Amino acid sequence: MTSSSLLRAVFVDANPALAKVADGLLHLDDVHFTINRQPDIRPEGLPAVLAGAQIAIIDHTHLPTAIARQCSGLEHVVFLGTGARSYMDPDELSVIGITVHTIKGYGDTAVAECAIALMWEAARGFARMDREMRAGNWVRSDALQLTGRTMGLIGFGGIAAETARLAAGMDMKVLAWNRTPKTHVEVTFVELDQLLAESDVISLHLLLCEETKNFLSRERIAAMRAGAILVNTARGALVDEDAMIDALNSGQLRHAGLDVYTVEPMPPGHRLTALPNVTLSAHSAFRTDEANQNLIGAARDHCRRIAAHNV
Repeated sequence: MTSSSLLRAVFVDANPALAKVADGLLHLDDVHFTINRQPDIRPEGLPAVLAGAQIAIIDHTHLPTAIARQCSGLEHVVFLGTGARSYMDPDELSVIGITVHTIKGYGDTAVAECAIALMWEAARGFARMDREMRAGNWVRSDALQLTGRTMGLIGFGGIAAETARLAAGMDMKVLAWNRTPKTHVEVTFVELDQLLAESDVISLHLLLCEETKNFLSRERIAAMRAGAILVNTARGALVDEDAMIDALNSGQLRHAGLDVYTVEPMPPGHRLTALPNVTLSAHSAFRTDEANQNLIGAARDHCRRIAAHNV
């Protein structure tokens, strides 16, 4: 392949951590990579950034189909994660000749560790005590001992399997429900109603699609064990947010540990920020050095395969 026929790939929204990894990994003989180091680029700026590029590598920037039509020559989007549908419509893009590639498994351990961390914080209340002590207040509350308790996993892929491993290591009983039958060592698969009723902690691990939007509905939240902890490191839209907030106010939910939201970034003054029994994390569950290496390495491999089929 001559230099004039090299494919062009642009990483459109590299934050400093990902840009550093990309500098070391995004090198191929048959693909020329450009790294845009302005992670807050707006969708309307994409046609200029992607001018002449066949491949867009996207971390968190929305790509509306109308904008994609303006990106001359764009044929592939490599989305850094599994939740591409939160940022673009792969079906619509396919119709106009753009293929969306996603990446699985790169941060299973990282996200599972975050889910466990949010569970521990929800049970112990460290964040609230820290805030109060910094304000000069000596506030203590009774914690929830997790050993021997039951964790319920809704959805069971790689992240849930890692979460189950960590929870079992803490001597927790692990229940799981999945849309298709599965088996796993140390996990008991049950019907959803049983999982909701018996779990002290529920952690969400579903992919977001039309069938799973608002999956944890008001009725399902009401069916949860009173005083349960909810952890969400998957997608905010899986949960009926209004119903979750009502349950947190009423005590139906003891605490929610959240890394994802229906609108991101979370708008200033959002109702969740006023609740004392919520722990908020800025969609950062997967952001570890190890996961970043896996992620960018997988993006490079996608580009390698695209180039191979382009010969």
